[in-house]
Amino acid sequence: MPRYQRLLSELPRSPQTWLITGVAGFIGSNLLETLLVLGQRVVGLDNFATGHRRNLEEVCDLVTPEQWANFHFIRGDIRNLNDCRRALYFPHARGAMPVEHVLHHAALGSVPRSLDEPIATNGANVDGFLNMLVAARDAQARSFTYAASSSTYGDHPALPKVEQRIGKPLSPYAVTKYVNELYAQVFALNYGFASVGLRYFNVFGKRQDPEGAYAAVIPRWIAAMLRGEDVHIYGDGVSSRDFCFVDNAVQANLLAATSAARARNQVYNVAVSARTDLNQLFEALRQSLDSHGVRYARTPKYRDFRPGDVRHSLADIGKARRLLGYAPQYDLHAGIAQAMPWYIAHTGSLACPSAVQLAAR
Repeated sequence: MPRYQRLLSELPRSPQTWLITGVAGFIGSNLLETLLVLGQRVVGLDNFATGHRRNLEEVCDLVTPEQWANFHFIRGDIRNLNDCRRALYFPHARGAMPVEHVLHHAALGSVPRSLDEPIATNGANVDGFLNMLVAARDAQARSFTYAASSSTYGDHPALPKVEQRIGKPLSPYAVTKYVNELYAQVFALNYGFASVGLRYFNVFGKRQDPEGAYAAVIPRWIAAMLRGEDVHIYGDGVSSRDFCFVDNAVQANLLAATSAARARNQVYNVAVSARTDLNQLFEALRQSLDSHGVRYARTPKYRDFRPGDVRHSLADIGKARRLLGYAPQYDLHAGIAQAMPWYIAHTGSLACPSAVQLAAR
């Protein structure tokens, strides 16, 4: 039996305590949903800078009241060390329970945002990361898994991307994510505090926000298609990415958090090891919408390349397979098939305030 399938059967029999930073975000809320369904205790930390209350409310609606009772939310900021320290304990009638596993996803994402806001990006991604490392080390958390990024590969031209070969960073965002990896190494060397970094490659799926100037390509294009608006491609459409459905990223997090000692103090590519160029992505999204009865007849509009963007990206996931037991269950087309009903149901209402209160259960 694959290691992830074994883990899914073992966790409900031995509930543990987890912290998810950035819990109201896209990946964070998917991690929350999975852990609550598995009967785990979860502390969530978020300041709603880029995450949304509606994501937590949706998870609340998807789990049972008993499962939701195992979630404790803290509105706080990773740039505040005291908030980080508070988040390392789950309140309980018999006393606070220390967090065993940290899944650190709070950050300011987006290469274009980092070019517009380098100081804010550094504050969240470097200062906040260091605060979380210190707090988790002092609380003696058993594991610390953090969201790294494929942007760390920078201008290195070789494909596929392998963990030990990186180039020069091309954006402030890439710099911050590389600094995270360096801090993790230093904490292992000097304090014996183990961690695992997950270099995400273009993760997509439900609850990924299509709104705003820094929205990721898949939700932004789907929203435009559903509204009958133009789709804009930066460059010639031949730039390629390794798109990874969010359930694969959830798998990687749970495997990393529960991995053996020999797999710690490492970084891993999290992807499916398949290239898709932007023209192919456009057609895949259009065909998926067509299968749901949504016709989109417009052709894409091409714009200039964006500063800081890499030309091609493709991951070698052999290391994650060997040491973590990672086995992605969804390729691009299967992931789009899973995510599309959510986007069709939610696009158009995402910008509207929710009437449901987080404390409804």
